[in-house]
Amino acid sequence: MAGTMVSASAGAMNSLLGKLTTLMGEEYNKLKGSRKEVAYLEDEFRSMNALLEKLANMDDLDAPAKEWRNQVRDMSYEIEDCIDDFMHHFGKNDATIGFLKKISRFLKNLRARHQIGSKIREIKAQVLEASDRRMRYRLDEYIHNPDISPVDPRVVAIYKEAASLVGIDAPRDELVKLLTDNEPELKVASIVGFGGLGKTTLANQVYHKIEGQFKCRSFVSASQKPDIPKLLSKILLDIGGNNLFQTSELDELLRNIREHLRDKRYFIIIDDLWDSSAWEVIKCAFPENSHGSRVLTTTRIRSVALACCSYSKQYIYNMRPLDEDDSRGLLFSRIFGFGEACPDAFENLSVDILKRCGGLPLAIISIASLLAGQPKVTWDYVHNSLCSMFEANPNLEDMKRILDLSYRNLPHHLKTCLIYLGMYPEDYTIMKHDLVRQWIAEGFVSSIHGLDAEDIAGSYFNELINKNMIQPVLTDYNDEVISCKVHDLMLDLIRVKSAEDNFLYVIDDMEALTKMNKKTRRFSLHYACEGYCVTPTKIKGSLCQIRSVVAFTKAFLPSYQGFKYIRVLSLHFWTGVSGGSSFRIHKIDLTSICRLYLLRYLKIVSNTDLELPDRLWNLLYLETMDLQPLADVFIPSDIVRLGRLSYLTVPFGTAFQDDIGSLKSLRTLHGFDFSRSSLNSIESLGELTNLRDLQLSCKDCGNVNDLVMDALRFSLERLSHPSSLKILVFSGAFIPNSHLDWFNTLSSFPYHVQKLHPQGFRFSRIPKWIAQLHDLYSLQLVVREIVPKDDDIGILAGLPCLAHLYLNFIEAPEERIIIPGAAFPALKQLNLTCPKLFPAIDVGAMPMLEKLELSFTMVRWEDMVKCLQPNGIDNLPVSTKKVLLRCYGQLTGEDTTSGVRNVFNAHHPGVDLIFSGFL
Repeated sequence: MAGTMVSASAGAMNSLLGKLTTLMGEEYNKLKGSRKEVAYLEDEFRSMNALLEKLANMDDLDAPAKEWRNQVRDMSYEIEDCIDDFMHHFGKNDATIGFLKKISRFLKNLRARHQIGSKIREIKAQVLEASDRRMRYRLDEYIHNPDISPVDPRVVAIYKEAASLVGIDAPRDELVKLLTDNEPELKVASIVGFGGLGKTTLANQVYHKIEGQFKCRSFVSASQKPDIPKLLSKILLDIGGNNLFQTSELDELLRNIREHLRDKRYFIIIDDLWDSSAWEVIKCAFPENSHGSRVLTTTRIRSVALACCSYSKQYIYNMRPLDEDDSRGLLFSRIFGFGEACPDAFENLSVDILKRCGGLPLAIISIASLLAGQPKVTWDYVHNSLCSMFEANPNLEDMKRILDLSYRNLPHHLKTCLIYLGMYPEDYTIMKHDLVRQWIAEGFVSSIHGLDAEDIAGSYFNELINKNMIQPVLTDYNDEVISCKVHDLMLDLIRVKSAEDNFLYVIDDMEALTKMNKKTRRFSLHYACEGYCVTPTKIKGSLCQIRSVVAFTKAFLPSYQGFKYIRVLSLHFWTGVSGGSSFRIHKIDLTSICRLYLLRYLKIVSNTDLELPDRLWNLLYLETMDLQPLADVFIPSDIVRLGRLSYLTVPFGTAFQDDIGSLKSLRTLHGFDFSRSSLNSIESLGELTNLRDLQLSCKDCGNVNDLVMDALRFSLERLSHPSSLKILVFSGAFIPNSHLDWFNTLSSFPYHVQKLHPQGFRFSRIPKWIAQLHDLYSLQLVVREIVPKDDDIGILAGLPCLAHLYLNFIEAPEERIIIPGAAFPALKQLNLTCPKLFPAIDVGAMPMLEKLELSFTMVRWEDMVKCLQPNGIDNLPVSTKKVLLRCYGQLTGEDTTSGVRNVFNAHHPGVDLIFSGFL
């Protein structure tokens, strides 16, 4: 079904096509005479979808094309709503109901079939009309021919003088150092970053700085769809190739360039590459000649940068936004003149405006062009209307064109996913797992060719990161990006696109309420300030068409009855004092939520209590339930009937009394408390064979006895065959010492686990079976003791993927722990808690280590010095960037922290050294 994925302009088309296909299945063969009409509708909408994809690639559409697109979009939503109603009534079936109710349901199904037949005929008439308009407007022949070809804004960057640039010196010098070493082999480096960061400007400054060191040199610009023969012809001309060699034949151009460069030192810059396949052709022109030649590329796409550098990350320069000082300097020099300060009257406004620009030089320059020589009233206007000005102001066209170029380069399915991020507020950190599950719930992602929908959605997220459309925030120990942000200017573009397509609407004040379109399918509620909040009860008109509601507010009192077709409901609700008067809600009432029969995604984050309905059975499509209230929540027993539930997160300490093993689709389970749940529910965990992520809690360790632990052992052993479990986490109070080494009693274990945090469990020694966990990347262990002579550390040292290790041993070893050379080949972060004795580190150990945290108890300063060296910090790898030393107890003697710092500076002067607990 992914092949039918379209951009946001098509709205519900992908989901609609799937449901039309479902109506043609055997389950609905009683539609009889309507099946021909359904088949006709499916064919027509597939044809319309193909045209919508074509129109989505056009820069600008004329009025008839836009009108037809909008009508098809709205029609597809309305048809899907109709089909959902029919499926809901037709699909109800419960063997436990009585005879009279069965008769009543049969009559309702007859009425539903009659109604769907009539509705299908109405829809067919609308589709015929849309098809007629398509023919009249000749949309299939639509070819956009712009009157004027826009000037590429990168042209200006190529001719910019260095004296007029701000913040360029440090990155230029860093790249010059990388490119001008004494290595004779050909080296390819790449600058990668978001559009508008100044990649072309930086490359140009590097070019002029070192061009004199090379016999042959060329600076050429590529594009989204490069004319490679033309690009190569330009290179051939720049390097002084004979005019007789010029040809349009690709093979001959490559051969002529290689021949001319064969015995010369050359420097080539390829600016604005979009495709690694284009690079694979272009690089054939550059011979390996051992003369110290260099090639530099720029790109917005990380995978292209990696391909250019033969996947050597050390040759990639990640372009960073300007810092606060450089941003101010650039803005003020453009407005008031070089070296001039900002007048006090404009100071506060400039802070907010610069925040909006987010360190993008092109954005700052564009905004400066609006403000130069203008009075304060103009500054106020620009400050208050940056988003709308981004949509229409000609002075911001360059910035808009740069960002729009990135957007138009996306495939259709990624455009839809990107625009959905407009639901989130500015500067909000968006978790990957939330986003991909919302995409799935909306129908943007489908399983294809046996691939899992969550994995496909995850690849969409990664591709948006790869293309620099969203910015990574947090990264897991296995280098997976787990959260992101959207640059403010990209968010502005998203909001503009979503408004054009009526895709979503943001409500943050009363004015926004009055402008809300009655056909809006998604809205996001934001509180505008401390004293003002918006609630759905203030929204005029029907809400039945709404598909998604995402709220970030302090006074949201949900009224769910109107959200008939809602798929996604995500409420982030903080109650408290509002507008100077006390406004506190002590409980969120979700008892009416069972009426939202199409709901697929439910997330509640709140500092209040939460009340669910007594029964959830009507939420048959629910896939995600993520509940994070202030206190415990009662989970209705019939949750086990939600056969599609795949992701369940409940508060720490939640008890389950029924057979949770019935939730066969469950992949993620967080918060299940085995100290409070029934033995039956604990044992049934073993039936959840699709589980990937299991995080258990233990709030009442006094309830933990042999029966509980036996039931837990039974479940974990069953989850080992077959093993899909990737994450296993225990949290809460420590299990009684009577269950020391309980894990060692397991007859089998999910050996493909990647993250193992048995918090609350103590081990007498490091378990030997851990050495078999070859996929493990994160491990937390608490052990009573380590015996160096028995090579306890060696059990962990050979784990090939282990990137994070937290190791706490309670008793101090008699001998110094030795971390041998080549141990922990992938370890990036080591957290070690030990009464004393800094470990001995052999040369070559932990070659990837970036962060070291040591917690220990010392009495004398002299003992501290002995522990740090020799064969300690002196052998830490050069990759180490941060060291945290945490001391429990008071050190006697002089120069504690300063003395430690001197020891580190002697071996690792660049390390960020942090002290905690030193007295």
